[in-house]
Amino acid sequence: MASHVDPLVVGRVIGEVVDMFVPAASMSVNYGSKHVNNGCDVKPSMAVDPPTVQISGRRSDLYTLVMTDPDAPSPSDPTMREWVHWIVVDIPGGTTVVQGREVLPYMGPRPPVGIHRYVFVLFQQKVPGNAIAPPMGRPNFNTRAFAAQHGLGLPVATTYFNSQKETANKNRK
Repeated sequence: MASHVDPLVVGRVIGEVVDMFVPAASMSVNYGSKHVNNGCDVKPSMAVDPPTVQISGRRSDLYTLVMTDPDAPSPSDPTMREWVHWIVVDIPGGTTVVQGREVLPYMGPRPPVGIHRYVFVLFQQKVPGNAIAPPMGRPNFNTRAFAAQHGLGLPVATTYFNSQKETANKNRK
C-alpha cells in the first residue's frame, strides 16, 4: 500500500482553496533561480516581482492563472480568506504567463504575521477570457466561486509556497 500523501492535501490547499482534481497540465513557477515546489519557503523579498510561470500544453489551449493567500491576515484567523494576488487569463499553452492578459496586477507576498501559503491555481479555459474582469477588491476572493462564475471547472495544475514576514536586520545599532 502506498504511503504517499499529496502535498496539496497535507498543506490544506485541497479543501481550503480548491477541490480534489486530477492534474492535466504542468506548471513551473520560478522566482529568479528559486523553483517553487509545494510547501517550499520563499522570502517576501525574493517575490517582489512576478515569478516566471511556464505552462505546458498546445498553443491553441488557453489558461487562467490565479494566485491567492488563503491565510490573510493571519493563519489562525483568516478573516480575509482568500486574498487574491494575481489573475492572468488567455495564456496560450506551451508559453509563459507574460503571453496572457493580466486582469489583476501582481502583488507580492506581504504576510503580516505567521506563515502564509501562497497558492497558484491554473485552469484551462473553455473560451477566451474576454468577459473576465478584475474582482471588486483583493480580500475575501473565492477561487472556487471565480472558477464557477467563469465556467473554468476544476484546476488542471496547482502549486504553493510558504512565506513569512522577514525579520529586521539584527546588525542595526
